[in-house]
Amino acid sequence: MPILPELTHEVEIPEGVTVTVDHANNENHTVVKGPKGELERRFRYRGVRVDVDGGVVKVHKDLPRREHKAICGTYAAHIRNMIRGVTEGWEYQLKIVYNHFPIKANVQGDTFVIENFLGERFPRKAAIVAGAKVSVKGADVTVEGIDRQAVGQTAANIELATRVKGRDIRVFQDGIYITQKGGEQ
Repeated sequence: MPILPELTHEVEIPEGVTVTVDHANNENHTVVKGPKGELERRFRYRGVRVDVDGGVVKVHKDLPRREHKAICGTYAAHIRNMIRGVTEGWEYQLKIVYNHFPIKANVQGDTFVIENFLGERFPRKAAIVAGAKVSVKGADVTVEGIDRQAVGQTAANIELATRVKGRDIRVFQDGIYITQKGGEQ
C-alpha cells in the first residue's frame, strides 16, 4: 500500500510566547501573545490546517499540490513574523532628502504630513496604518510596531507620498526614502 504524501511546516515557539489556534468556521484563527503585545490573524484556505503541538506550530496539508505548498510556506512565514513581532518588534528607518526646498514633516493623529515638498503650497499626506508608530527626529523618520505588515505599509505610504511626478528624477531627488528594513526596536 503506497504512503500518501503530506506536507508539514514547523515553527518553533520561543520562551515567553503563547500561540493559540481556534478552528471555528473552517478558518485557523491564530493568536500570538508575547512580551511586546498580541497579534491575531485568520488563515482561511480550505484543507490547510494550523495546529499547536507542544512548543511547535504546525502548518499541515494532506495530498499537497504546488499551490498548497506555497500556501503552507506563506502561512508558516506569517506565523514566524508574528512571533518575531511580539518578541523583538519591527522597525523601518526612512531618511528625508531635499536639495531645492526644505521639507518639514510631522505626525498629526493617524496621518503623516509632509509640508513644502518641492515648494508646493498644500501639504502631502500619508496614512499611518493602525499598529504602527511614527516618530520624526530631524531628517530621520522611524516607523515601529509589532505588526510587520502595518509597519511596512506605513513606511511605503510615506515613501509613495513624496514620489516625484512630471519632473526629471535625476535632477529632483527630493523625497523620503526607506533606508533600513526590519531590525530590532
